[in-house]
Amino acid sequence: MLKVGSLLSVPVFLLLSSISITPALADPSVDVFDNTISLKEVQEAQRGWCKGLLAINDAYQKGGFKAAKAKAEAVIDAAYAYEFGPVAFKPTYAIGENTFREDRAGALAYFVGPDPTVKQFGKDQGFATYRNWKKCEIVDDVVQLFGDTANTMGFVKLTDSKGGVARPEKTWTFWKPKAGSIRIVLHHSSAPFDS
Repeated sequence: MLKVGSLLSVPVFLLLSSISITPALADPSVDVFDNTISLKEVQEAQRGWCKGLLAINDAYQKGGFKAAKAKAEAVIDAAYAYEFGPVAFKPTYAIGENTFREDRAGALAYFVGPDPTVKQFGKDQGFATYRNWKKCEIVDDVVQLFGDTANTMGFVKLTDSKGGVARPEKTWTFWKPKAGSIRIVLHHSSAPFDS
């Protein structure tokens, strides 16, 4: 029989080698969180933004401001990261105190109104509703992929029901959180410079 004091003289590896260790799970469940953004996902998000803009306009044409507002809320919640925090959003024609729209309410006012700072927009109108948009295309100049974020810069070509074309300049940053789909965290829009 070994005395307690004599255990100290026995090498530790001999004591450990005699212990049988069985893992609690022989086949553990492994979840890999890959939130790397691909070019395809960025392009799908851009097309989704265009579809959302056209859907807001269609809702406005068929049901007026109330219908457009409901559709815009759904589009904003699906496309932008306001649920995670402020978004860096600078609309095309925004000025003064309303230049930047870091919260959801500001984005909603820009898309469907009312936004009295923008003279082109009529009563209860916004960028998505002041012209009857029929077509929306993305024309990227550059796309940068950085793991869970991506930057894009280029034009959004919009065509209205009368054949009129607008080409606002857009810079977006898309973010793919581990929790789900790609969200816009930066949206900067401007009109082409007129010298």
